[in-house]
Amino acid sequence: MVKTNSSVRSILLISVLLVAFASVAVVAQEVEETVESEFTVQAETDSLATAKKDSMVVAKAVKDMAEKKRLGVVLYNLKHSGIGAKYTQGGNFMHALLLASIIGVVFIIERLVTLSRARVNIRKLMSDVLSAIRSEGVDGAMRVCERTRGPIAAVLHSGLLRAGRGPDAVKEAIETAGSIETSFLERGLVAIATVAQVAPLLGFLGTVSGMISAFAAIAAAEQVSAKVVASGIEEALITTATGLIIAIPASIGHSFFVSQIDRFVLEMEEASAELVNELIEMGMGQ
Repeated sequence: MVKTNSSVRSILLISVLLVAFASVAVVAQEVEETVESEFTVQAETDSLATAKKDSMVVAKAVKDMAEKKRLGVVLYNLKHSGIGAKYTQGGNFMHALLLASIIGVVFIIERLVTLSRARVNIRKLMSDVLSAIRSEGVDGAMRVCERTRGPIAAVLHSGLLRAGRGPDAVKEAIETAGSIETSFLERGLVAIATVAQVAPLLGFLGTVSGMISAFAAIAAAEQVSAKVVASGIEEALITTATGLIIAIPASIGHSFFVSQIDRFVLEMEEASAELVNELIEMGMGQ
């Protein structure tokens, strides 16, 4: 009986061990199949991601080639440079600021050229005019003025044309010619002053537009983040900075040109007074 019980216990123990080994084998097989399945899915996912990335690269290259062909090499490089990127990010008000900057640059260059051509050696001019009056008369002085460019020579020439009618007529002719020449020197300053005043306002208007876009993005987003607001704030800052960058040189240029014109007016008045005094001393027109 004892022997029988011992045999039964042995058989039960062997059966338990066999069941345990079978269970472990089944679990191991399931784990292996799961791992293989995960590896397969991961490989497929990686392949899809790689293919998607490659297709996006190809699409971007094709788009860039089409854009370069449409814009040209120069405009394409400018658009994708740092300045071009900021211009695009600044929003629609950057177009108005670009127009204002072009107008300001054109008029500043034009005034620089005009005022530089109008500048003469006033001491040498007056010396030549007075010498010609004393040696050749009014006609000789007029020829000197005709050979000299600039508003001062033109004013003196207008006065000499009335030398035979007396000092009062000479003064009146000089004043009239001086007003005309001053208006010619001041031409374009209104445009420069307008650019200096309007550019910051356009920049501030772009700031308001950018802040409106930022708050609209906040209202539309389910979760507020810095990335949602960043584009609107960037637009605001870019337009403000651009407006100030345009306005500061325009304001400096306007002030410089005004000072140069004041200098021309003072030189014209001094030269005219010297001419009238010389004509009075010589007794012309009396």
